[in-house]
Amino acid sequence: MAIQFFVIFGCLALGEFVVWATGIKLPSSIIGMLFLTFFLKVGWVKLSWIEKLSQLLIANLGFFFVPPGVALILYLDVIQREWFPILMATVVSTVLVLVVTGQMHQMIIKLERQLTALDLLHHRAHAAKVKEMKETLDEFDTLVEEEELQKVKALRGEDLTDEEEEKS
Repeated sequence: MAIQFFVIFGCLALGEFVVWATGIKLPSSIIGMLFLTFFLKVGWVKLSWIEKLSQLLIANLGFFFVPPGVALILYLDVIQREWFPILMATVVSTVLVLVVTGQMHQMIIKLERQLTALDLLHHRAHAAKVKEMKETLDEFDTLVEEEELQKVKALRGEDLTDEEEEKS
């Protein structure tokens, strides 16, 4: 369990350090999660090292929303005064996220289709080359067989032309 705490909170501390050192305007927990994801992807951290603690934290995720919810009570007067801009910002940002996500999804689908078409064209061209090579090899095999047959006949003295008989 100590390794699990060390890895997860070490990534959080690394995120805190990056925010402190660079002054970036992102939450340190997000940067820490990005570090953890990177470490998992490159294999520096094994999933088994953090799996139990991660499951415990996810199972109790609701408790992590209580402090921000309680903190909203401190700003009820601001929310009451500025409800319309807050509502408009929420609606506009939600619509923008949906539109941008949909457009990106469509772009990715088109790109995948183009890549699939290119891959299909590549396979067709490769298949045509393979077929051509096979035909060439078949012709070569036929020629080799005929040559071998002629050698055998020549060794037996069969099927000699008149010029060859005069020479011998």
